[in-house]
Order: sequence, then C-alpha cells, then structure tokens
Amino acid sequence: MTSLLFAMVASFLAATGARDQLLVARLSAALDPSTGLLAIALASSAITAGIAAWFGARLAETMSENAATMFVAIALLLAAFECAWPNREKTPKEPTRSLGAIAIVLFARQLTDASRFLIAAFAVVFASWPLAGFGGALGGGAAVAIGWAMNSALEQRLPLRAIRIGLALALFVLASITGLTARGIIV
Repeated sequence: MTSLLFAMVASFLAATGARDQLLVARLSAALDPSTGLLAIALASSAITAGIAAWFGARLAETMSENAATMFVAIALLLAAFECAWPNREKTPKEPTRSLGAIAIVLFARQLTDASRFLIAAFAVVFASWPLAGFGGALGGGAAVAIGWAMNSALEQRLPLRAIRIGLALALFVLASITGLTARGIIV
C-alpha cells in the first residue's frame, strides 16, 4: 500500500507542468475538450506507468540492496533533470484531430518523463510493482485530467515553471542524499 501512495503522490507532483500535461491542456483548448482526448491521455498514463513499474520490478530482481538504492538515486537524479529542463514547445497552430497520433506522441513523452522514473524507483524499493504502477497511473492520470479540464487556464493560473524548478531542486537533494547513503558516506 505504501508503494501505491508514494507513487501516486510523486507521479502527480512530477507531472504537474510536465510536457504531457501541457500538451493535453493545449490540445483541449485548441480542439475543445473531448472525452476521446481525455480517454487517450488516461490510457497512455496508465500504460506507461505499468511499463515503468514492471521495468523497475525486473531490475530489482537482479540488484543487491546497495545497487537498488543507487538505482533509486539515479532515477531521482534523472527525474530532477527532466523537471528542470525547460519546455519550449509551442501550441500547435493546426493540431491534429487524430486520436491515434495524439496517443503516440503522449506515449512517447510519458514513457521517459520524471513521473515514470519515480514509478520505476518505487517499484525497485517496494516489493509490489503492481501497486506502484497503479499509484503512478492514478497520479499521472489525475495530472493529465487536470490539464484537460483547465485547458488554456492551466498555464495562465499556475506558475508552472516555478513549480517545476522547485520539484527539480527537491528531487536533486533527495537524489544526493540517497546516493550518498548508498555509498555509505551518510549513514
């Protein structure tokens, strides 16, 4: 149960202002909020969370405790860099109305985002990867649903860049502490 809660909260926080949430918000504003877009975003979030959790569980089977802790530190560091990376994408002038094309782009973006790194880390740390995947799907799904519901107001009302930088700093500190702990420098 711990893996579900941690993965849900971490995934939601890391997905706030992320590329997938912004894409869904921008498409929702440009195409009018459609339930098809929301369904595609939720399905992609669930599938990529499941893949990340499964991958983390497979890695955990081959790692010692110190190696698993170091993997978590690396996953946190990658999530920090992904959060700090500026999102310079513009709203598409003529966005596609193809749900298949939107699904492919969302899947590709979500598969390597900060949320999925954190889900994989929780799957390594905790014994239950299905719960980590389910929690990640809930958190990531909630983030894209908020983007879909708020559409253009998301970027106007929330200081997304400041939120992402704050998350990046917090994740970097956690990665540093976890990595130093894995090396035995901090007990």
